[in-house]
Amino acid sequence: MLRWITALSFALVTSAAALPTQAQVWVPAWTASPAPDRQDGTPEAPVQFANQTVRQDMRLGSWATALRFRITNELGAAPLHIGGATAQRTGTATPARLVTFNGRSEVTVPVGAVLLSDPVPMAVPALADVSLTVYFPEPTQPAVRRTALRIADGRQAEVADKVKLAYRQNVVSAVLAERITTPIVVVALGDSITEGATATRGSNGDWPSLLATRLQQACPDQVVLVNAGISGNKVMDHGRSHSALARLDRDVIALPHVDRVILFEGINDIRHDGGTPPVAGRNADDMVLGYRQVAERLHSNGIRAIAATMTPFGGSDRYEPVSAGTRTTLNTWMRGGRSGFDALIDFDQILRDPAKPEFLPEAITRDFLHPNDEGYRRMADGVDLALLGCKAR
Repeated sequence: MLRWITALSFALVTSAAALPTQAQVWVPAWTASPAPDRQDGTPEAPVQFANQTVRQDMRLGSWATALRFRITNELGAAPLHIGGATAQRTGTATPARLVTFNGRSEVTVPVGAVLLSDPVPMAVPALADVSLTVYFPEPTQPAVRRTALRIADGRQAEVADKVKLAYRQNVVSAVLAERITTPIVVVALGDSITEGATATRGSNGDWPSLLATRLQQACPDQVVLVNAGISGNKVMDHGRSHSALARLDRDVIALPHVDRVILFEGINDIRHDGGTPPVAGRNADDMVLGYRQVAERLHSNGIRAIAATMTPFGGSDRYEPVSAGTRTTLNTWMRGGRSGFDALIDFDQILRDPAKPEFLPEAITRDFLHPNDEGYRRMADGVDLALLGCKAR
């Protein structure tokens, strides 16, 4: 009996010694939500990749000891063929590392599916840029929201910085970071204002990126903020992308360790469609239903819901009194404290012109709807970091 106990004790000690001292976790460090092919171009000359190498630089919201890249064909219309991919720290002399999928460097992603790469060992600090370079041997029409890319013809080992940035759809929908601590993960769910469609291209000038920088400076490595904005997105209805209600599970709940969501959209729902005759947008009752559904579904998954008021759009191309009144009604409802959300970010108050509350100041907008770089900076600077769990050291 003593011999058996001694042997068992030795086995337990040996097993414990083989375990890592701290468990590793994988958290989203960068995201780009799937969106259907925008069908830019013409049927005879669609916008696509064909025998081209595409480099995408992505600023990570988390430090990492290794990375995994999620390639999506969830909304694609044909199998997605990846002829090879590499990753490296952007702008460094470190060699590019091969990106594989179950050990395979060349892979096809079925329609409706995603593939997650094998872990790529790479020590990366928070807010560092990582470049993913993918070769597409066959004509490919990606189905992920538009981002800044560099595109070169043929199969290239690398795509140089001198290649001009293009604003195009791509295939990577998330980068997961391996780390030894679990941060607070925040997802910004929205439309073009959240996507950063009018920020200087390639500048990381969208408000979620700028807010992520504030968070990292104020409470290092405690909070990770990722961007799930899509241009033209709506809360209730499909447009050029699936509605927030339709994509909530895929783009938010399916991500690991999400703690909070900032819901900042609705302007595309309430405006008229611009047709002849124009079709009226959603009314306030419709929108309250949609907002509350988002909040309740997040809560049922243990995720806190933060509402954000809609910003002014006076002077923009589809402004009219009915939708303007709907915006005011909804913002008042959000501020009333009985919306079902856990907190509020008042972007309307942060951005509006005090002298003309239905307008953005001309200095911070391109078209009286979307902020420019200065407008995005004001949005990021106006958020109370405590709402996102930032405990300044």
